[in-house]
Amino acid sequence: MNRAIRFVCTLVAGVSLLGACAAAAPTPADQAMAAPVAVERAGAAAPGFSSLVASRSTSVVDISTLRIGRDESLESIELEIAPEHDFADRLAWPLPASARISQIRDLASGVIIDSNGLILTNAHVVTHIDEAQVRLDDGRRFTARVVGVDKRTDVGLLKIDATALPVAVIGDSSTLGPGDWVAAISSPFGFHGSVTAGVVSAVGRVLAGAGDIPFIQTDVAINPGSSGSPLFNSRGEVMGINSMIYSGSGGYMGLSFAVPINLAMQIAGQLREHGAVRRAYLGAEFQEVTPALAQSFELPSATGALVVRVEADSPAQAAGLAQGDAVLSLDGKPLAHFADLPQQIAQRQPGSRMQLEVWRHGAHRMLQVSLRAQSAPPQSSFTAAAPEWNDGLGLSLGELSPVQRLQLRVDSGLLVREASGPARSEGIRAGDVVVALNTVKLYRMDDFRQSLAQVSPGKTVALLVMRDHRFAYVAVRLPASPRKRS
Repeated sequence: MNRAIRFVCTLVAGVSLLGACAAAAPTPADQAMAAPVAVERAGAAAPGFSSLVASRSTSVVDISTLRIGRDESLESIELEIAPEHDFADRLAWPLPASARISQIRDLASGVIIDSNGLILTNAHVVTHIDEAQVRLDDGRRFTARVVGVDKRTDVGLLKIDATALPVAVIGDSSTLGPGDWVAAISSPFGFHGSVTAGVVSAVGRVLAGAGDIPFIQTDVAINPGSSGSPLFNSRGEVMGINSMIYSGSGGYMGLSFAVPINLAMQIAGQLREHGAVRRAYLGAEFQEVTPALAQSFELPSATGALVVRVEADSPAQAAGLAQGDAVLSLDGKPLAHFADLPQQIAQRQPGSRMQLEVWRHGAHRMLQVSLRAQSAPPQSSFTAAAPEWNDGLGLSLGELSPVQRLQLRVDSGLLVREASGPARSEGIRAGDVVVALNTVKLYRMDDFRQSLAQVSPGKTVALLVMRDHRFAYVAVRLPASPRKRS
């Protein structure tokens, strides 16, 4: 199974990886026929792209990789992810697709960022490979070595022994906006130098399961073999590195996602200097503040980052950050979107200090945080639970035993035995664990009863739910009529 580009899919069936090139590599005659078509289409969309292709295609390279005799582990496998449509998408980890193989050959793309042979591509292209070959636009081939990879941002860096190479012009991805024309030069299915063009659909797109990357979303046609290719603006400046596509079939479906070049170059600099990325660690997970959640927490507006989890012995815990807090600003700068907070933290060095403005119980608080080096996330397993109670939200709940709490690494929570009505409509399902109601932790059934009894019919409550060791607040509206209990 090949992995030349990651893709997103809304299908609930088994998860698979997008093949890099299912058919044999195209012949020169095939390439000669394919390339003009791509260029013509790009020119039709934006006439200036024809000169862009002529001046920038020399900095784009083809990458072929080989993995030999290795059974993929669950940690190294690339996972398919689903867009964040609802609570179920936010928390559901996709099933890994693993296979016993003797060798895997992939095709991908990259872009030259240094005349002495540094090539920027995707991390998933060059992770755990045994061999990498780079083909330049002039036909020369080189064996490449992996300088470093960062799976969190899907950025990889290669080095070939060559000098005086044509270097891409790096732009400023922060200037890109919806509606801007963009183009990609890559080798989809092995067709070298193919050009596709389109517009930016959105910027700062954060996808569930893909970390904190503020993707550039476009309608540029991206297919297997295009991973790691540059996304150019109409001036020929690199704006991003193409990373993923939205697909139900493994092919292009109208949505593509690129890592912003500002972020990619920042990561590439650390990979070049250290071989790895040194990140500051806060120890908290965040969620977007929707209007419904803002009402639940009595926030003045639906902005900021809602805290859904605080890790034990973390800088966040030491600073006093708690579940249910809404972080409104960092060092005096308001957070327009929840993804701004983890992105700004990622840009800081371990040991740095910052000030968080937090909304808690209807009041503002200021917290001082000292960041430290990132640590490995905890892992655990799950087993079943006991007595249950039914409430007006449609939840049939059971209490967790001390052993189960230890297994889950939570100090509170009620097991969802069944979900119907409003709860099921918001994506809650059997097997979830309801950890808290607003900011009240739930240890026993009585805790849930008492907290829910204080909420007026027709109002909205925020349930902190854990699924597969991931947390999210879910806003559920109580029925307007009195609740029936059993």
